[in-house]
Amino acid sequence: MDKNWRQTYLRALPGVDAVVTAVKKAVGPVYPHRLLVKPVQRKIDELRRRILQAEDADGLKELDTSPATIAAQVKQELAGISRPSLRRVINATGTVLHTNLGRAQLAQAAVMAIEEAAGYCNLELDLASGQRGSRHTHVEKLLELLTGAEAACVVNNNAAAVLMALNTLAAGKKVVVSRGELVEIGGSFRIPEVMKASGAQLVEVGTTNKTKISDYQQAIDEETALLLKVHTSNYRVVGFTESVDVAELTKIAHEANIPVMEDLGSGLLLDLSAFGLEKEPLVGERLAAGVDVLTLSGDKLLGGPQAGIILGKRRFIEQIKKNQLLRAMRPDKVTLAALEATLRVYLLGEPLREIPVLAMLTMPPATLKRRAEALAEKLKEQTQNLEIAVREDVSFVGGGAMPLTRLPTYVVALRPRHQPLAVWVEKLRLGEPSLVGRVQEDWLLLDPRTIAEAEEEEVVKCLM
Repeated sequence: MDKNWRQTYLRALPGVDAVVTAVKKAVGPVYPHRLLVKPVQRKIDELRRRILQAEDADGLKELDTSPATIAAQVKQELAGISRPSLRRVINATGTVLHTNLGRAQLAQAAVMAIEEAAGYCNLELDLASGQRGSRHTHVEKLLELLTGAEAACVVNNNAAAVLMALNTLAAGKKVVVSRGELVEIGGSFRIPEVMKASGAQLVEVGTTNKTKISDYQQAIDEETALLLKVHTSNYRVVGFTESVDVAELTKIAHEANIPVMEDLGSGLLLDLSAFGLEKEPLVGERLAAGVDVLTLSGDKLLGGPQAGIILGKRRFIEQIKKNQLLRAMRPDKVTLAALEATLRVYLLGEPLREIPVLAMLTMPPATLKRRAEALAEKLKEQTQNLEIAVREDVSFVGGGAMPLTRLPTYVVALRPRHQPLAVWVEKLRLGEPSLVGRVQEDWLLLDPRTIAEAEEEEVVKCLM
């Protein structure tokens, strides 16, 4: 090629209109013209940059600048745009509250409530009076009945709940908290940083493994706004440890006329320890012990939508409701609809059966074994391309909850006979629906604990 090779390649770049015409020919009248122009321009610009950055002509020997090739690349990009980014996934990992997969699977009642509320609804309309109402009323009474709280408020997640409560009750003042409870939750959100953002001044007491009642007593002064307790739901310190019971903490706080706030994290309304799960503090028990303000998640162990729930004494909750930050953190109508429906299941239904999170966590090993064996048999009947075995394993709670709990389960262990495991697993993950299991020691493990019975036939089809 002559010394003007760069100009030769640049002149070979097709015009935008020529490529747009080629794209229309490839995809038909599916996409409007305006949607085609931008990706075509971007692809041509990428080719131009590659030409300009090349050191010599040899680096461009494989470069294809034909309209048809560029159109094929644009067609692939458009397919990605037209396909929903949020897609349904069959969770076969055995992790019930899988953060990457959206954590709590909602109850059917909650799904129906979301659909009902998707149109117009009485979000902030008092139907009885015809006057403007409050969105908090839809769930407040239910929360009071379920927990014994005097009042309740809901925001968009538990980090927001903590921020709102601290900003309202302790901005510019001291908040005393045990050093061993300065937790970090998913996404690098740390309690000290949330406190800083709230305007509260952190006062650490005790050590990582030991905090005594005297540590709190010595830290209280006239600038102390409240004592904060944080439930370490996503880790445990074991061995040589000591912490202050919430009843003891509320006693010394109330003697000093200071409220106690607790961030419970994964709020639990029912005791699940009889099913082999860790003993977790119950929401009602904490309020009965004297906690003035309690924050927790609406999803996770409660099994509802992502939300932050603030419970406690009416005088504190009313202050929080008047905080101007509340508007920035309030939940939308579909969140409130799903949460209301979930709470009604607890009050009037059968939560251990109707709320998927609770049903999965309490599923008996015998049921899991039966389902794993039945799934393995169906697969053996329909394909010779997989090695298939049923084995004992463990499931996980996930979502930063009950970190020590290992739930006995049975899994279907699979691996392809004629292709690499990684290639096959990727194909399953990119399928419709997406199937995600747990890869361990060159096997793909499918745990029936997190696979709905109605999904089993789909799982078989995905694997064929």
